[in-house]
Amino acid sequence: MTGLVVTNPPRTDLAVVDALGAFGVATLHEAQGRTGLLGSHLRPIQRGVRVSGNVVTATVAPGDNTMIGVAVEQCREGDLLVVAPTTPCDMGYFGDLLATTLQVRGVRGLVIEAGVRDVADLNDMGFPVWSRAVSAEGCGKGVLGDVNVPISIGGRIVAPGDVVAADDDGVVVVPRAGAAALVTRARAREEKEARARTRYLAGEIALDVNDMRPMLERSGIRYVEHVDWLAESGDAR
Repeated sequence: MTGLVVTNPPRTDLAVVDALGAFGVATLHEAQGRTGLLGSHLRPIQRGVRVSGNVVTATVAPGDNTMIGVAVEQCREGDLLVVAPTTPCDMGYFGDLLATTLQVRGVRGLVIEAGVRDVADLNDMGFPVWSRAVSAEGCGKGVLGDVNVPISIGGRIVAPGDVVAADDDGVVVVPRAGAAALVTRARAREEKEARARTRYLAGEIALDVNDMRPMLERSGIRYVEHVDWLAESGDAR
């Protein structure tokens, strides 16, 4: 049964949302055990943008964007709208007018497993979007979906009040229950990478920075001089 709109779901504290947004998607993905990354088909229509927000979800019928308009009313400052069609569809569900009404409400962006249009206008507005497709084909209205229920998108389940972060590398979801703890782990990972970068700049290589040599030895790696390899292989070159 569709047509369910859940109002006022719990949200992650905005201070935590903003703290997570300071890290890149790759860092958050790694820091939470290489989980939470949405499918690579969800790509940014812009470049150089990094956002995070509280998830508001919506499901939409194929070729019908009614529930995006319904979801707008449930959005507030610091949210990020996440939309999935009930059946795969790449039509242009979203454009500059819907972006305008979301932007006025303080919504930070859109992740949609479907198409968007008015890309130049969206970029001029500075409204970030990650989408499956770009399509000028418009949608109808009148078919219901749901708002603020858990949805499947990009191979993951995303729930209202989770945190979604997105940048040029893609989109990652952080469950609300673990969001605050992930800030600490992501910061520790960035500090570790900063130490590694210092060593790389000093001329060290990954085999030593990441202490890979013992692992390689256990795996049976073997170094052979070229002349010896030729003799072993019977190659006359």
